Amino acid sequence: MPTIRERSILSGMLVNETMRRQVVQLASDQTLARAINHLIRFKSNALLVIDGDSKPVGVVSKTDIMGAFYAGLPVETSLADIMVGPPLFCYPDDELESALNVMLQNGVHRLYVRGSEANTLLGTLAYPDIVGQIYRFCRVCSRGIRKKNDAGDVNRARVKETMTRSVVSFKESDMLSSVIEALSAKGFGAVLITATQNRQPVGVISKTDLIIAYHHVLSADITTRSVMSAPVNSCDQEDFLVDALRQMLARDIQRLFVHDGSPDNIIGVMSLSDAARFRSGTCKACMPSRVITG
Repeated sequence: MPTIRERSILSGMLVNETMRRQVVQLASDQTLARAINHLIRFKSNALLVIDGDSKPVGVVSKTDIMGAFYAGLPVETSLADIMVGPPLFCYPDDELESALNVMLQNGVHRLYVRGSEANTLLGTLAYPDIVGQIYRFCRVCSRGIRKKNDAGDVNRARVKETMTRSVVSFKESDMLSSVIEALSAKGFGAVLITATQNRQPVGVISKTDLIIAYHHVLSADITTRSVMSAPVNSCDQEDFLVDALRQMLARDIQRLFVHDGSPDNIIGVMSLSDAARFRSGTCKACMPSRVITG
C-alpha cells in the first residue's frame, strides 16, 4: 500500500554542517557555582562533565541545577553529585535528521559530536543549531523568505502550525518554589508570570533566571516578582514562522510566548525545539508529499 511521507528540509544535511565547534565542559569535582558561571558565560543550556582522565562521564543541565536549587543543595556541591549520564554522542558525518531523531527519542536537547579517536570531542549539536541551519537554508531558497511563489503568502508557515498550545502561568505574588516544582514536573523551559489582580502578563521566569537566583543564594520562598524577567517576548499566532525565528535568533532567546490578537491574551509558546521538530522551512515548499511504495 502506498505511503505518503513529507520531505524534511533536514534531509541530506550532515551534522558537521550544523554543529557548534565548542564544548563547554568542567571536571566532575568542580562546583555548581562554577557550572552556573560557565553556563551563563558561554550562553549554554548544559555542560559536559569529564573525569580526571578527560573522559566524558555525564552532563549537567540548567534543569539539573534547578533541581539542586529546589532540593536545597549548597552551590558548593560537586557536579559529580548531580550529573546525569552517560552523555549521548553522534559523529560529524551522521545525517542531521538521524541525530535529531536520537535527541527526540531520548528526550535530550543536545548531542556531543565525537571524533574518530577515543575521548576526542569536536563540538555540540543542539536545537538552536538545527533551527539556525533551517533559517539559513530558507534565506537562500528561491521559494522561501526572499521570494514569493505564485501562491503568495498562502504557502508560508505560520506560528500557529508550530507552537505548543499550553501555557503554565503563576501570579507575581506566588512563591518561587512553586515555579521550580512546575518546571521540574512539566519539563518546560519557562513560565509566564501574571499580575495578581488582573492576570495580565507581566514577566517570565526561565531556567536561566532560576539558576542565577540560586547562584546569588536567594531563597526559594521569595515571590516570583523578585526573580522574573520583563517584558514578555511574544508574537501573534498568525505571524509568519520566519519572523518568529528571526526574532528568537537575533535576540538569542529560546522561546516566544504566543498571543491571539492582543499581547495580553497569551495562548501558547513557541520554542526553538518546536521549530526543530517541525522539520521544515519557513514556507511549505519543503513539505511536498512524496509517495513511497512497499
